[in-house]
Amino acid sequence: MFQIFTDLAANLPREEVERWQLGIIPIHCMVDGKALDPAEDFDGPAFYASMRAGARPSTSMPAPAVFLDAFRPVLERGEDLVYLGMSSGISGTVGLARTVAAELREEFPDRKIAVIDTKAASLGEGMPVLFAAELREQGADFDAVVARTQDKCDHMYQIFTVEDLEYLRRGGRLHSAVAVVGNMLNVKPVLFGDQDGHIVLRHMVVGRRRSLDALAAKYKESCADMTGPVGLAHCDSPKDTALVVEKLRAAGCTGEIMTVCYEPVTGSHVGPGTVALFFYGPRR
Repeated sequence: MFQIFTDLAANLPREEVERWQLGIIPIHCMVDGKALDPAEDFDGPAFYASMRAGARPSTSMPAPAVFLDAFRPVLERGEDLVYLGMSSGISGTVGLARTVAAELREEFPDRKIAVIDTKAASLGEGMPVLFAAELREQGADFDAVVARTQDKCDHMYQIFTVEDLEYLRRGGRLHSAVAVVGNMLNVKPVLFGDQDGHIVLRHMVVGRRRSLDALAAKYKESCADMTGPVGLAHCDSPKDTALVVEKLRAAGCTGEIMTVCYEPVTGSHVGPGTVALFFYGPRR
């Protein structure tokens, strides 16, 4: 038997966490000096409304003790564990988990501990977690789950667009001058998560509608199996997300589409109005 862990950035609904008995490592988010309580239900519309009104959330990695307190009881019970973490290209959380895992391997030499860098966030991280949980339920052993899930991560496509370029500028992912001129001209970026888990700008389009069209176009171009699962995450933009769902269905998608409001950890860095699409395609 083994336990599957991920972190808050995986963006998984509470019912999925409970259904698959997942362990969740909290990642801290502060808004105007007040910490969000990860145990409480996240009010996405209120959070992103506060950002539109000028709030500037900040995030920070968990302390090593958070990992130790979560992992050690599992190992003491004689169980193994696998942790799937947010992309090392945007966070140091996976690196910290690996350091903790190395310490615990010395303490529990008979136990297996795996740390997987999903090279993704939001449902790009969460979907491989669910894949691992399904494999476990089907009876796959620890090594098979780790190997097959790692491969699944390497096939995860992440493409998104934002409503306001200012949040990317604040995070250092876009030059200030480009952000100012882009907002003035109603230019919208189309961004990807690359093979190393970094966020990269692929191209710009004029207008929100064209940026949403680009998401569905990339799905049609690159999806490996249109009967497979798809993820959509948005920062309080349900109407635009519903429009993308329509476009995906028109493009031939027949698989389950999971739609979530962006959790605050990554959502605070991309900003209100962001819409992100996640699906499996050829190896990144």
